Amino acid sequence: MIRINLLGAPKPKGKHGGAGASLPAMEVGNVGSPVLKVVVVMAITAAINFGYWYRLDQVKKSIASQMAVAEQKNRELADVKARYLERQRQAESYKRRVDVIDNLRANQAGPVQLLNMIGDTVNGTEAVWLSNMKDLGSSVDIQGMALSTDAVANLIQNLQKSGYFRNVEIKETYQDESFKEMQAFTFTLTCEKGKS
Repeated sequence: MIRINLLGAPKPKGKHGGAGASLPAMEVGNVGSPVLKVVVVMAITAAINFGYWYRLDQVKKSIASQMAVAEQKNRELADVKARYLERQRQAESYKRRVDVIDNLRANQAGPVQLLNMIGDTVNGTEAVWLSNMKDLGSSVDIQGMALSTDAVANLIQNLQKSGYFRNVEIKETYQDESFKEMQAFTFTLTCEKGKS
């Protein structure tokens, strides 16, 4: 038991023998048994643990709700991404088709120009007829018939003047014996295309 003197009565003299000021004393009484103290400490600890657990539970619920919102947004964005990628594939497919069409249009002009140029050149040369023409990419093979060797030479000269060919060479020419009533020469030319 603890005693506290509130009356201010003098304290008995101690070893020092001097009179000192006396302190007021208070008697608190019996604080309780040790079992009660342990129970109180455990209750306070349980209350603190419950408060901490409650706070962590609230944080967990908050994180779970934020996660649900984020997963929903992720699903929405995945749908948007899938639509975007599909449209991008469609755009690329459309672009490839347009490029193929443009390429075909550009390439179709080449043979038309070649045929027009050779047609005009043959029409401008007398006594010459073509029977076959092969476009081999970098060169053109021409087969035909002429009434004279001079007509073949004129055709070669006119093809060179056209500016479409770098080099025009005669592969062969011979007189066709199947025509009895007139003189006819069969010829084969190789024309190397110029850079155009």
